[in-house]
Amino acid sequence: MDTEAFVIVAVGLILFGLVSKRLESSVLTGPMLFAGLGLVIGSAVLDIADFDIGHGFIHLLAEVTLILVLFSDAARIDLRVVRRDHGLPVRMLLIGMPLTIAFGLAVALGLPLGLGLWEAALLAAILAPTDAALGQSVVTSPRVPARIRQALNIESGLNDGIALPLVLLFASLASAGQAEAGDRNWIAFGALQVTLGPLAGIVVGGMAARLIDRAAGAGWMAESAQGPAILAVALLSYACAEMIGGNGFIAAFTAGMVFGNQVRDRCRFLFEFAEAEGQLLTLLTFLIFGAAILPAAIGHVGWAVLVYALLSLTAIRMVPVAVSLVGAGLKPPTIGFLAWFGPRGLASILFALFVLEDTAIPGAQTIMVVVIVTVTLSILAHGLTAAPAARWYGSVIAQGQDSPEAKSVTEMPTRTGMVAPSAGD
Repeated sequence: MDTEAFVIVAVGLILFGLVSKRLESSVLTGPMLFAGLGLVIGSAVLDIADFDIGHGFIHLLAEVTLILVLFSDAARIDLRVVRRDHGLPVRMLLIGMPLTIAFGLAVALGLPLGLGLWEAALLAAILAPTDAALGQSVVTSPRVPARIRQALNIESGLNDGIALPLVLLFASLASAGQAEAGDRNWIAFGALQVTLGPLAGIVVGGMAARLIDRAAGAGWMAESAQGPAILAVALLSYACAEMIGGNGFIAAFTAGMVFGNQVRDRCRFLFEFAEAEGQLLTLLTFLIFGAAILPAAIGHVGWAVLVYALLSLTAIRMVPVAVSLVGAGLKPPTIGFLAWFGPRGLASILFALFVLEDTAIPGAQTIMVVVIVTVTLSILAHGLTAAPAARWYGSVIAQGQDSPEAKSVTEMPTRTGMVAPSAGD
């Protein structure tokens, strides 16, 4: 990226920061704006920024982003509170998500995408995680009952880490078909990835929580040092897992979950410092998505790809979520609201990049194109509808104060901080 492009990106970040509060209640979101900016300055339009997706820096940025997002998303979810107060996301994760993957697999096999069984399963798993950042208003608007916005918040915080082992499993099975008949090293590799990864995360996350608690309690650790230290915990868990043959991303997610649920002082860093750095990395990733990844798919979009992408954002997501909520006593508008807001974003992009680059998978290009189209449509559809739908749903549900939706629950921070009423709402 040359100096001119660097200036444009820097100015874009400054301008976004200046109007970010006003944008919260609008139909424009950060991912939408930065993906659009990337598209304009990239090779598809002005060709100012020369982003090579195979460049080492781009790969490093994507890698660090995924590590920190997995770690911080897991660390901010208090599992004790989830078990006590939040049955809806548990239903959506344990029932809705497996059904979404199964439904996505069936649709991928039914359409002429040219994918085999395991490639179709891999596509479905890559697109299963949701990204609340694409519809920020939904999880931050005080108009939406806390129980409902927290259901989406918790689901999006945990489903990327839960989907990752399945992504790796299906990738291994898909690439196994390319190996010689007698070669079964992929079985041992896959087993080590999904067992040693969590083990490294548990050890690193648990030890870090104890050390930071003791240091903070003894007055040895300055609050300003918590940020760099916890960033290092996320990176250390990744590195340790890779050193022993495990998967570093699974380790980062596991370390975040263990750290966040064991540390007594739930360090303010997790909800302030990490949010700022995490948002910056997320916006830059969407910028690169628009500049380098999206243009690569434009010439490969056929009707089957488009149909799958549309179904992924609608029926493939909405039917399983509705099934998972049967018996929860929710009103139809609530079920529709929870089912619609399953945007595909950061995790799907990064999963596709790492898995498809590192393994020899038949149909890899098709999978990548479907993911890119789905994420692009999600950026637009969920971004444009988030604020209006939050206002509409808030007004509809406010008419029934004694409804199950109004049940009091403990709030947890979103990826953009705690919910706070604003004058514009």
